[in-house]
Amino acid sequence: MVGKLERLQKYLARSGIASRRGAEEMIKQGLVRVNGQVITEMGVQIEPDKDKIEVQGKVVQPEEKKVYLLFNKPLRVVTTLADPQGRTKVIDFCKGIKERVYPVGRLDYNTEGLLLLTNDGELAYRLTHPRYQIPKTYLASIQGYVVNHVLKKLEKGVELEDGITQPAVVKVLQKEQTETIIELTIKEGRNRQVRRMCEKIGHPVISLKRIAFAGLELGELATGQYRYLNAQEIAALKSYSKS
Repeated sequence: MVGKLERLQKYLARSGIASRRGAEEMIKQGLVRVNGQVITEMGVQIEPDKDKIEVQGKVVQPEEKKVYLLFNKPLRVVTTLADPQGRTKVIDFCKGIKERVYPVGRLDYNTEGLLLLTNDGELAYRLTHPRYQIPKTYLASIQGYVVNHVLKKLEKGVELEDGITQPAVVKVLQKEQTETIIELTIKEGRNRQVRRMCEKIGHPVISLKRIAFAGLELGELATGQYRYLNAQEIAALKSYSKS
């Protein structure tokens, strides 16, 4: 009798190995075995209670305890779990965490600020999936004195090589001849999106910091530090990504 089936990438995410998208990349790279056989195709279903799942030779089992961390990522730190160039990774700051956690989405090497870390693969998947329209707010310092009608372009959407961006919310904090500081809220998660948007309007980013994500705010958390989310914050996150 066949037991309950589950997609391999979902099982890996549930086991705290990586987000579902990250698990898919591991499968494509041939890092995952099911009952000794290397799997490289998507859509494979397993029986969690019977099948032996391995990632890079290590047996994988779901972690019972779910962990949710809010981290203030420093500059020049990568959000990948491994880096061939040997650069500092966000997980290097989590040595006191017994569970295997991974970033929810990414922040650029030269972008700092709020990053979630968890071993809850399902929640991570929903928080990064475009359909859920999760808001992200950035504090951006951009070059030059930006006139209002140019900032309106960000609010309406700008044409990038991968399509027009969705309307953004822009709040001007400071304007000087050489620099304009804005808060920018978007609901997409394209690669380097804020930087590309600002380049498109002719005012490249000088510095960029994410200060809010999915209703959570960075607050006074020091750079390079993390804190556990409380039960209310976790419940709000889960509710946010189901709406």
